[in-house]
Amino acid sequence: MEVFESWQSYSKFERAVKHHSRYIHSPDIKAFLEIVLKTAENRIEILPKNIFFWRAQLGHDLIEQDEEVGKVPAPYPPERMQPRPDQSMEGRANPKGIPYLYLASERDTALAEVRPWIGSYVSICQFKTLKELRVVNCTMRSKGDKIYPKEPSPKKREEAVWADIDREFARPVFPSDDVADYVPTQVIAELFKANGFDGIAYRSSLGKGHNIAIYDIQAAKPINCFLFELRGIDFDFVEIPKPYYLNKHYKKSK
Repeated sequence: MEVFESWQSYSKFERAVKHHSRYIHSPDIKAFLEIVLKTAENRIEILPKNIFFWRAQLGHDLIEQDEEVGKVPAPYPPERMQPRPDQSMEGRANPKGIPYLYLASERDTALAEVRPWIGSYVSICQFKTLKELRVVNCTMRSKGDKIYPKEPSPKKREEAVWADIDREFARPVFPSDDVADYVPTQVIAELFKANGFDGIAYRSSLGKGHNIAIYDIQAAKPINCFLFELRGIDFDFVEIPKPYYLNKHYKKSK
């Protein structure tokens, strides 16, 4: 049975494709990807035709209401809510120039994923799948956030590696990100695409539910569009242990 060499195999793969060889892989990295593909068989999910997802975009359109009121904010038109092939930027799953359709299972998750600021408008569109989709669901049986002092069982190694994969796909994308940060997840997404899968599902770090990246941008169509304005944000901070103090008179805030 093919098993991951270590519970830290994803970290080794990440360093290799980001800092050593991006397109030509060493035998170790090829072996890692083969095991990822093999174990992906335990995470296949079939999404039926005619199910609904959400996609959000920062911003809005303007439409003429009447001569007295003039133009008022409205959701972007349907064509604007779909990926634009000529303007696809680097993403967690797609390289620049190759657009994928990023959707969320929950409306509020899609809204949060674009990270709006208070007072901003967000256009959001409900999509319907046009065909059955066979995706790799990274959230299935992924148990992470554990550190092993010695190599665990093959099963726990697999859980740790897939938890790392899920966490990396879920990590928010920022305009200031280094393009190299996307390479590991892009390589894995393309691995699944080349082997007949329709997309990859992963958890959202900004809301409940999950996200999905679909390779065929025509596999779902927009059916309803809405406009939202962000009125407030709730923050929940938890202090992490091990602070340090440069001033002995520091008083902890409540």
